[in-house]
Amino acid sequence: MDLQQMRYVLAVAETASFTRAAERCHIVQSALSHQVARLEKELGARLFDRTSRRVRLTTAGEAFLPAARQALEAAERARAEVAAATGEIRGRLTVGSIPTVAAVDLPAVLRDYRLRHPQVRITLRAGSSEQLVEQVRDGRLDAAFLGVQPGFRPQGVRDKELAHGRHVTVLAPDHPLATEPEVDLRLLADEAFVDFAEGSAARAQSDEAFAAAGLRREVAFEVSGVELMLRMVRHGLGIALLPAAFTPELHGLRYVPITNGPIRVEHLIWTRHTPSPAASAFLSLLGVTTPPPTT
Repeated sequence: MDLQQMRYVLAVAETASFTRAAERCHIVQSALSHQVARLEKELGARLFDRTSRRVRLTTAGEAFLPAARQALEAAERARAEVAAATGEIRGRLTVGSIPTVAAVDLPAVLRDYRLRHPQVRITLRAGSSEQLVEQVRDGRLDAAFLGVQPGFRPQGVRDKELAHGRHVTVLAPDHPLATEPEVDLRLLADEAFVDFAEGSAARAQSDEAFAAAGLRREVAFEVSGVELMLRMVRHGLGIALLPAAFTPELHGLRYVPITNGPIRVEHLIWTRHTPSPAASAFLSLLGVTTPPPTT
C-alpha cells in the first residue's frame, strides 16, 4: 500500500467517478483503475461498488477513507515541517469565513500571504459560524472567521476577538425609511425581513435583539447568502439587518443606523493543537503568535 494509491481512492470517493478522478490526478483512467484494484487485492476487500452509472463506496471503503485521509495529511504535514526547518513554508492552508466578514480585508490578507509564501496551496471555504467552528475543531479548516452574538464562546478551538459593532438596516433606495438619520426597532417591526436561516448564529443576532425589545417580526424570506439577500432588498421584497462594517459592500442600497440594533462580534478561530507551519504563518500575519511545536 502506498500513498499514491490512497490519493487515487480519495479522488474516486470525492468525485464518485473513475474518469473524473483520473482527470484530477492527471493519470489515464486505466492506470488509476489498475492501482485501485491492486490496493483492493492487497486489502482483501472491495472499496467501491461499480456500475455503468455510478461508483459508490462499500462498507469497507467507508472504513478505509478516514485512515487514508489521515495518512496523507500526516505525510504532507511531515514534508511541510521539514521545509519549515530549512526556512521555507510549504503545504496547504485551508481558511473558512462567513460571507460578511468585515474585521479584516480577507482578499488582501490572502494576497499578502501568497506573496510571502508562494509554495503554500490556499483554499477558502464559506460557511455559517456554526459550521466553521465544527470544521476547525475536527481539522478540516486551519482557521476561520466568525460573526456571532456577544457572549458566544466557540468550544474546542482557540479564538481571538477581532471587532464588534451594531447592525444597520439595509433598505431599497425608495423605501420610506431610507432618508431617516436613524431608526428604532419599533419602526422596523412591521416590515417584511430578508434574513438568514432560523437557528443560525447570523439570524440569532437579530432575533435576540427583537426579543429583548419585546417585539415580534416577520422573516418573509430566508436566504443562505448575503448576495441573494441584497438582491431581494434591492427589488423591494423586504429589508435586512447587516453589520455596519459591511456597508461599503452595499452598492445601490441605503442603510440607516439602528439605535437599539443587534450587536455582532467577529472572531478569528484556530485549532487547539499545534498549527501547521502554513497555518502558523497565516495566524502570525493576523497578529497571533503560536507556540513552537513540543518536542
